[in-house]
Amino acid sequence: MKKRILWGGVVLLAIVLAGCAGPEGPAGPAGPEGPAGPQGEPPTAAELSCTGCHNDTSLITGKHTAWSESAHGTGETFVRAASSRCAGCHSGGTFSTMIAEGLTATQLESGDPNPTRTDCRTCHQIHTTYTTDDWAVETSDPVTFNVIASATFDGGAGNLCANCHQPLSGYPEAVDGMVEVSSTHWGPMSPPSTMLFGVGGAGDVPNMPGVHSSVVKDTCVTCHLGDTNNHTFEPDVSTCTMCHADAEDFNIDNVQSDVQAMMDELEEALVAAGLLDADGHPVVGTYPEAQAAALWNLIYIEEDRSLGVHNADYIKALLQYSLEAMGLGE
Repeated sequence: MKKRILWGGVVLLAIVLAGCAGPEGPAGPAGPEGPAGPQGEPPTAAELSCTGCHNDTSLITGKHTAWSESAHGTGETFVRAASSRCAGCHSGGTFSTMIAEGLTATQLESGDPNPTRTDCRTCHQIHTTYTTDDWAVETSDPVTFNVIASATFDGGAGNLCANCHQPLSGYPEAVDGMVEVSSTHWGPMSPPSTMLFGVGGAGDVPNMPGVHSSVVKDTCVTCHLGDTNNHTFEPDVSTCTMCHADAEDFNIDNVQSDVQAMMDELEEALVAAGLLDADGHPVVGTYPEAQAAALWNLIYIEEDRSLGVHNADYIKALLQYSLEAMGLGE
């Protein structure tokens, strides 16, 4: 009994003392550092996402070398980007901004004071994911043409190209049967995409989508980069042989020869009529609608630069109409 009373008193005293305890004091000094844990293995180069692109292969350098030989890499057209009308396609940086903001080249309000060439960052999503996914094209959305709102280019990865390789101006409406040729640079510029889809010509010629616009999966990209991703963007006959097995050059079925002959005849007629000067530049003036249409079509086909390859039927139809407008042809 005495021991129980004694232990009860001890417990009661402990409770009383705990209730009277003051605030916690400051922490004492840190103890000695413990032993180091086991050392992990450093990541291998293959585990670093950067090496998917930055490695000891020619993955980047090969494409850059080819690009540097292309018109995009060697040309000085980027200096035109000071103009708002030109900046979207003549400055790589402004092109990326234009695409990101969902604009077209004709909707930009200002030029680029610090233009850049059209380089890797223009066409690809560089350093977005830091993986090989960064080689994805900037956009592959279908493109509504700047001056032909009723027509849309939908050519897979080639849609990227169509944002710029299309005219900024269309054939003007006639006034009292006459059309004004307003400058020595009159006519459509860079029209391959509209030519491929068979629109944008002048005169009484129906729209004619080219066969390449429907049977070639990624249109421009398939033909101009080929199986090797050739970044000179010069097409190779080996790509043509996937469909044209016997092709030895681009003059398949004599298309380019036929087109060149018709163009030469039309050019001679336009020079004789005073619509073209001896150097092949438009002569400023006002002309009958049919003759102005013939001039427009010649410039359109020259600017397309394919000599019929992009859309042989449409190009020949434009030339035939134009020759008849100048009193030639059948």
